Formats: sequence, structure tokens, C-alpha cells
Amino acid sequence: MPADTLDGPARLLRTGALTSIEPEAPEPRWAVPPVGGWTADGLDTLPNLPPHTELIDGSLVLVSPRAVFHERAIDYLKWQLQSLAPLDLDVFREFTIDVDFQNRPELDVVVVRADAVESLRQTRFPASSVLLAVEVVSDESVTRDRETKPVKYARARIPHYRRVENQDGRAVVHVFELEPATGAYTSTGIFHDRMKVSTPFAVDLDLTAIVSRRRAHTE
Repeated sequence: MPADTLDGPARLLRTGALTSIEPEAPEPRWAVPPVGGWTADGLDTLPNLPPHTELIDGSLVLVSPRAVFHERAIDYLKWQLQSLAPLDLDVFREFTIDVDFQNRPELDVVVVRADAVESLRQTRFPASSVLLAVEVVSDESVTRDRETKPVKYARARIPHYRRVENQDGRAVVHVFELEPATGAYTSTGIFHDRMKVSTPFAVDLDLTAIVSRRRAHTE
């Protein structure tokens, strides 16, 4: 068959092999930030953003896939805090807050005043409504969770901050409270197997429960 009689994306090579010619894949289109960077108000309207995209200093921060420890820690802390919180407070997981017009981080767990919930379509809370911010550290978020975010949360006057880390397969919780005189967080404890605190409300948690079901059954 003469090569010029072939229709569609195929052609006959001189060796007689029939080869399909695939269309070239389009180059990825990346969002180009406006002058001055993205804003908190624009985060909900940007198309095709991956889940859990945050806004830090006007830049979009894309997170890596969740590890098992990260997922289990968030689940455990969210539901435990929800069961213990007073009725005038509410607890959410993986929810963004407005720190300022160029910073809209997503907290792994956040405790807010119940009156901050104004609509079932709501996608963020003002930082002024936040009583407790919790971050579970992953490999790619160490610097943000230890340095960048605590500074921003303190400047937003969020009274309590907790950082959860995986230490050899065990959850370790670092607890911080805002010091009014300095406007910075001060450490009020590091908890390994059990976390018992009285602020912002009474909590007594078995941190060893943040393990796999198999491990929890054998220990």
C-alpha cells in the first residue's frame, strides 16, 4: 500500500512498519502571579489548584501527598478535640484562615469560636476567631511548621499553637501559648505518651493511640 494512501495519524515507513504518530502533549500551563503576588481573596477563584494549596507571603504553596502518620494524627486530634470542646467552640480539619491579605495558610486542625461559622459554603475563617492552631509536621513542612507559620500565627494573636511531630513512630506534641508582653509564643510543654493540658480547655489525650491499627492491637 503506498504511504500516501494512509489517512489519520499514521504513516508507512520504508521498512514497511506502520507507526502511529501521537499528537504532542501540550506544555503545562502554570498560573502566573499578579504583581505583588496572590491574595487571600483570590485563592478560591484560581482554577485547577491541587487540594490543600496554601497562600504564604503571596505565593502558592503546594503540599506533598499525605503520609499515614499525618492522616492518623489529624483524624485523632480533630475528633478528640471536637468531643472535648465547649459548645461555644467548633473544630475543623484542613481548613484555611485569613492571617492577612497575602497569607491564607491551611491548618491541619483548628479550633474556632462557633459564631465564626456563618455559612455551610464557608471556606475560611478570620484569624481573630481562632483559639487554637494545630500543625502536624511532614517531611516537606518542617521549616514552615517550626518557623514560618508560628511567627504568623503569633502576629495574628492566635492564643494557642501546637505542633505535632513523628518521633520514631510516636507522636510528640509541642505546646505553645502566646506571651502577651512579647507577642511571641512560649513553650508550655513537650508531651510524648500523654498530653494533659487545661488551656484553652481541658484535654487529656493518649498520644500512643496515633499508631497503626495492627501496632495498637499488638501493644
